[in-house]
Amino acid sequence: MAERLVGRKAPDFTMETATGNGGDFGTASLADYRGKWLVFFFYPLDFTFVCPTEITALSLAADQFKALNTEILGVSVDSKHSHRAWINTPVSDNGLGELNFPLASDLTKSVARDYGVLIEEEGVALRGLFIIDPEGEIKYQVVNHNDVGRSVDETLRVLQALQSGGLCPINWKPGQSNLVAK
Repeated sequence: MAERLVGRKAPDFTMETATGNGGDFGTASLADYRGKWLVFFFYPLDFTFVCPTEITALSLAADQFKALNTEILGVSVDSKHSHRAWINTPVSDNGLGELNFPLASDLTKSVARDYGVLIEEEGVALRGLFIIDPEGEIKYQVVNHNDVGRSVDETLRVLQALQSGGLCPINWKPGQSNLVAK
């Protein structure tokens, strides 16, 4: 049975990464994001069809997230070498080009498993997206079938609603009134 993660501490992780700027190698851990919000998202595989549409859209919106004290980290079960190759492949050849955030490698699949998004029989992650607050608590999770991409606008809206500190009704948008949470 699936376990809920919202309202709980985010499972810890440390993974190797390829930076979005040329694919240099590094590492990322949950501790690196303390004091900031984190949009932490899983995607199935590099060099696929839907994944680059999401990744590049999030990259284009990175400044909007940064303005909200939010970092972005993408992760798949591919190697850091595959991530670097994909980042260094031109968009015209199904590549990503330069990104404004790193891609992490979950070769052991342990992080996808810890976050409840691993399809064990296929060895890939579902499209899971988590918003983690500055103290490391998961405030939001959404998991899509791998055929359907996520919405950057909805991710931004939910992030802003969470940061508002109030009770936000359906379709709430920044600037609209909300009830202050007790």
